[in-house]
Amino acid sequence: MVGAPLAASPDYSWAFEPGPILLLAAFGGLYVPRWVRVRRDDGPLAAPVWRLGAYVAGLVVLFVALVSPLDALVEQAFAPHMLQHMLLLDVAPVLFMLGLTRILLRPATRRLMALEQAVGAFAHPWVAVVLYVLVVWVWHIPAAYDVALENPTIHVIEHVSLLSVGLLYWWHLLSPIRSRFREGALAPLLYMAATKLGVGVLGIGLTFAPRSLYPYYQARESIWGLTADSDQQLAGAIMALEQSLVMGIVLVYLIVRALERSEREQQRRDLLIDRLEQGGRADATQP
Repeated sequence: MVGAPLAASPDYSWAFEPGPILLLAAFGGLYVPRWVRVRRDDGPLAAPVWRLGAYVAGLVVLFVALVSPLDALVEQAFAPHMLQHMLLLDVAPVLFMLGLTRILLRPATRRLMALEQAVGAFAHPWVAVVLYVLVVWVWHIPAAYDVALENPTIHVIEHVSLLSVGLLYWWHLLSPIRSRFREGALAPLLYMAATKLGVGVLGIGLTFAPRSLYPYYQARESIWGLTADSDQQLAGAIMALEQSLVMGIVLVYLIVRALERSEREQQRRDLLIDRLEQGGRADATQP
C-alpha cells in the first residue's frame, strides 16, 4: 500500500478561464437562436421544450466539468478527474445529441453528409468505437496522464480529444438525420457492448490494481481521507459504473425510439391501405 501523504484542505476554487467560457458561448449561441427560430416558424412539435432542456443540461454539464470547482479538484485527487473525463466523454455529448432534431439540424445537414462522404470509411461507426477506446486508454497511461496534469496545454488537448471523440461516438447512435446502423437491430447493442468491454476493462483494472499507478497523485497531499490507492480504486469504480449506467440508459432510449418509429410506420401503412380500399370502393360504385 502506498502511504497516505499529509492531509490537505480541498481547493474548491472556480476556473473562469476564457477557453471553456468561449466554448460554452459557442455551443449555446449556435443552438438556442436556432431552436427559438424553428419553434416560432414550424411550431412546438418541430422544437420541443424537452429538446431545449436536454441541450441546456449538456451546457450545464460542460460548465460543471470545466468551470466549477470540479476542475480545481482534478489536480488534487484522481476520482474527481475521472468524473470530469466521464462528463466530457459521455454525459455532455449524450445530452447534446438528445437536443437535436432533423429540422434543427437542417442548415447543416448537407455539410455533414458531404463531410461523411469525403472521409469515406473513416465515417463508419466502428471507427468511432476504436477512437473512443483508444483515446480513453491513451490518456490513462500513467506517463500521459501525469504530463497532462503538469502541462496546461496538454491538459486542454486531453479535454478537447475526450469531448470530440465523445461527440463522434454518440453521433452515430443518436443522430437525428438518419440511422447509422443498417445491419440490424443488434448493431447498436454490439456497438455499445464493444465500447463497454474496451473501457470497462480499464475501469476494473484501475479499481483492483494492487497499488497506485500514478506518481502525480502519490506525491500529492491527500484530501477527503483518500490515500493514493483508495483514490485510484474510487476512480476506477466511477469509470466502470458510469459506463454501465449511461450505456444502459441510452439503450433503453434507443429501444423506445425504435418502437415509436415502428408504430408510426405501421400507422402510415394502415392509413395508406385505408385510402386504397376507399378508392377501390369508390371505383366499384361508378357506372
